[in-house]
Amino acid sequence: MVRFDEVSMVYPGGDTKAIDDMSFTIHDGEFVFLVGPSGSGKTSVIKLITGEVSACGGDLNVNGFDLRHIRRNKLPALRRTIGVIFQDFRLIEDKTVFENVAFAMHVVGASNRDIRRRVPYVLDLVGLAGREKRYPREISGGEQQRVAVARAIVNSPKLLIADEPTGNLDPARSLELMLLMDRINEMGTTVLVVTHEKELVNSFSKRVVAIEEGRVISDGMDGYYSYEIE
Repeated sequence: MVRFDEVSMVYPGGDTKAIDDMSFTIHDGEFVFLVGPSGSGKTSVIKLITGEVSACGGDLNVNGFDLRHIRRNKLPALRRTIGVIFQDFRLIEDKTVFENVAFAMHVVGASNRDIRRRVPYVLDLVGLAGREKRYPREISGGEQQRVAVARAIVNSPKLLIADEPTGNLDPARSLELMLLMDRINEMGTTVLVVTHEKELVNSFSKRVVAIEEGRVISDGMDGYYSYEIE
């Protein structure tokens, strides 16, 4: 579960709150879109959830961790409960598809036996069976994004965060990716998608949290429709 309770955050050297008394809760198993114009605080929300930055006020809990009082040596444990998909994929170019996904398991100390068992399963789940030995340059943009998804979920995170995941994809590939995210959600993973794509959000009947100037301005199944994104 993710719970923001009157959370505020100011970047070092700044005098304006990037997040201003923000409150919302994402329950286990939910699928939520986070929308808002550039500079609204979407990236700051992600950084707060992953512990990259710290709140200066309020209470923030993520997957059972109290992020207002968490010790730095506990951050790796928090981050093992979260998978993140980036817009620019961030694949390792000199590693194969298999190796890119396996790398995420190596980082958390998984055994070679577990890696050999888990990685093929996840690649099949995201539709990349048979692509294990390809390098990122040898597959399409949509397939690269699927590798990024596989890497994000291979360690079975409680929460999957997708930061503008379809920004580099055409509409058809974007829809395919979101259907995959929906399937992952149906398997029990909580999903938070940050996006500017109105048509994509309108294609799914999901909860929408809209923010502006660091505050939640609408939250609900119809929150997006009353709010225009730049």
